[in-house]
Amino acid sequence: AQLHEKGQPVLVGTISIEKSERLAGFLKRQGVKHNVLNAKFHEKEAEIIAQAGQKGTVTIATNMAGRGTDILLGGNPDFLYKRFLYQEGNEALPEEQKKAMLEQIAKTCEEDRRDVIAAGGVHILGTERHESRRIDNQLRGRSGRQGDPGSSRFYLSLEDDLMRIFASERVSQMMLKLGMEEGVPIEHGMVTRAIANAQKKVEAHNFDIRKQLLEYDDVMNKQREVIYKHRRAILTGDDLSEQVRHMMSQDVDSLLDIHCPGEQYPEEWNFQGLIESLHAQFGLTFIHNGSGPGTAEELKDLGREALKQELHERVQKAYAQKEQEMGSELLRQLEKMVMLQVIDYHWKDHLLSMDHLRDGIGLRGYGQKDPLIEYKREGYDMFAAMMSRIKGDVLDRLFHIQAVRGEEPPPVALRPAVQPRLSFNRGEDTAQPQAPVHRTSDKVGRNDPCPCGSGTKSPKCHGVCALGLRLAPGTRAKEKGSLVGSLCSRNARWREVSLRFGLLPCAQNAHTQTVLVRCAQSEETKPHSKGRV
Repeated sequence: AQLHEKGQPVLVGTISIEKSERLAGFLKRQGVKHNVLNAKFHEKEAEIIAQAGQKGTVTIATNMAGRGTDILLGGNPDFLYKRFLYQEGNEALPEEQKKAMLEQIAKTCEEDRRDVIAAGGVHILGTERHESRRIDNQLRGRSGRQGDPGSSRFYLSLEDDLMRIFASERVSQMMLKLGMEEGVPIEHGMVTRAIANAQKKVEAHNFDIRKQLLEYDDVMNKQREVIYKHRRAILTGDDLSEQVRHMMSQDVDSLLDIHCPGEQYPEEWNFQGLIESLHAQFGLTFIHNGSGPGTAEELKDLGREALKQELHERVQKAYAQKEQEMGSELLRQLEKMVMLQVIDYHWKDHLLSMDHLRDGIGLRGYGQKDPLIEYKREGYDMFAAMMSRIKGDVLDRLFHIQAVRGEEPPPVALRPAVQPRLSFNRGEDTAQPQAPVHRTSDKVGRNDPCPCGSGTKSPKCHGVCALGLRLAPGTRAKEKGSLVGSLCSRNARWREVSLRFGLLPCAQNAHTQTVLVRCAQSEETKPHSKGRV
């Protein structure tokens, strides 16, 4: 209050938005005019913090608000000039008046600057200490910019989070020994050192968290570098046959280690499993009965090195035969496409598996094991298994893929176009005057009996439409309007056909223009004939 009365600008620093709003409520009840700067008003952030150096200004800000903006003592004339132009609707003023207003604002700011310097500059008021000393120093640095005067003071409570967690008991015992009362300022160096030690503990804890996070991320980063390097080599390479042949050699060696390990006797080797694996992976077939080259019995008589050499030669010959069947150019394209598809598929699954591993690896600590070491070990095993699956899937697809060359379909026999029986008049020719339509029967009055001989009045029986067309017997009264309206909306030739033959339309196909007609004179309704219009 004393600083505000003498016109010294005050910047109040808080550690959270909730505390800044709570403090703003206190000042509002006391009638102190102030500005609140937090994440809710980020549009006006630069302007509010720039004007925090005006005479008598009180600004409440969080530790992250207004970063990168200098606080000018007396106010920032540029921001005041922009406010004058845009907020008060003075954009249409002449340039001379704008220039004069800018000079006046700058002059006012310079006068306020001298008053603020005389009052002591910007005063920083910290409501509590932050977890990091760096943030406290940054808050102090808001004042005293570029040689300007300034001051700062922090106010603490034993109920603050920092003091409550790290230094509550020690400081409380020290205050009891010194006989300090509530509300008395403490400026002893021991208190300052105790707070600094508490901040160091928090900084060390946060550093360990970041370090551990980096070590976990480094495992995935190394695996990502290997995959991306391999993928870039595939994208930039034109001939991947050498990589495929290297995969084939590695896969054959792996099958030999599984079914014919070197530490076992030849009698203990699983030749049947080896033959089945070679057939499933590379499509190689072996004759089980008989003797001579190319039979399964021949493999049993070979030593391990000779068997290894024999299998390598057979696999290479099988791939050379595949290249001869499909063509070198097509096979090179398939190699690149298959490799990329298989790598992308297995890499996505591996990323998901690594995330699941990381979520539960912390439980290894209950078994007296280092979770980080276990994560690195199992992550490496999973990555090696993924690379092995990639090689196996690539070879499996390349050896089992077939190029299908479909035959061209025979040409469709052309049928002669069917000439229409009647032609339409689409307006290409000169319009001819149409002959008037005459009624073919006598006009039937509204209350006259129906001409069909039923004895019923005409409106309740068949009726007569405006065109002089008699509806077919059996037609319902509700169908009369739709039937006549549909008939009248068609081409005039409809009326000509109906009047000429005394027939009535009962259905029409819009695609074939086929009309089913009924006999108008008969009591029995039946299809009479078909006419194409």
